[in-house]
Amino acid sequence: MKKNKLIIILLISLLILSCKSADSLNKKDNFNIQKLKSKKLNIGATIGLVSPASLIKEKHLHESIRNLEALGFKVKYNNEIKSKYGYLAGPDSLRAADLNQMFADDEIDAICAVRGGYGCARMLDLIDYELIKNNPKIIIGYSDITSLLYAIYKKTSLVCFHGPVGTSTFNEYSVEHLKNILVTPKENYKMANLPEDRNNIVTINPGKAKGELIGGNLSIVVSMIGTEYDIDSKDKIIFLEDIGEEPYRIDRMLTQMKLAGKFDNCSGVALGVFKNCEIDKDDPEFEESLTLLKIFKDIFGDLEIPVVYGLSFGHIENKFTLPFGVEAKLDADKGSITLLEKAVR
Repeated sequence: MKKNKLIIILLISLLILSCKSADSLNKKDNFNIQKLKSKKLNIGATIGLVSPASLIKEKHLHESIRNLEALGFKVKYNNEIKSKYGYLAGPDSLRAADLNQMFADDEIDAICAVRGGYGCARMLDLIDYELIKNNPKIIIGYSDITSLLYAIYKKTSLVCFHGPVGTSTFNEYSVEHLKNILVTPKENYKMANLPEDRNNIVTINPGKAKGELIGGNLSIVVSMIGTEYDIDSKDKIIFLEDIGEEPYRIDRMLTQMKLAGKFDNCSGVALGVFKNCEIDKDDPEFEESLTLLKIFKDIFGDLEIPVVYGLSFGHIENKFTLPFGVEAKLDADKGSITLLEKAVR
């Protein structure tokens, strides 16, 4: 009898240990690990230009150099940046090697994509994530660069930045946010639309939320679902934007995210500007379509999380810079995002 009790006790102990181990694995799967931060960017630092997606023209390169030098930075790039492979800026292996080399180069302090387009996803399996982890640097971009940010953050925990590319409009508003996050970082840094853009903000679900920021271009975020580069949305603030997608496509992609459980346990959702995604009122198809606002209310209206539409990020001139993995507060009533910690060290 005592022997049987001892066996039962041992079995229970093993079961408890296995549960703890499973819980530990789940935490790793949920990416609850120490985030990695790059050094802050000093004026005069060297920024490496890369073209990890669509091919670039000479004018794109010159525009990027001019924009970054005007901000007080030096610029460096490799000749591979001018390569062409159909609609891509060179074969996947070449684009990945160029990115890896930028992380390995001690002269490079930060990395900026010249433009987006398409192609980053094709090279994700060729990136040296261990190299990146050992040489953490600021990397910034948006649009198709979203998949690159997802992969690097997922594989290395490096805080990446959803912000301007080299050919973006570096106006006073965008530069202010960029510098206040990368050059002179501040805690409790609040980002809100310009007064003239505040009328564009619509509160879908009221309230405030805290959580780490993840997200980017909706089309790309959806394409990450089911891959090893997808990021767990639990307790995260998801930010989304897009361009040139008809309302039914926005509907389809958000529905996919909802069916995949992405909104089940996230903290909140921040929707940026969905440029050229509405059907014009003069278009005959207008009467047979749904507005974006109606779609957002249909998708998010039954969720008990704060959701706001119209924040200043996306394919627009006035851009927030949003750091992946940084703890933030979303105020869906006032239409603002506040970074609760510095994104660089």
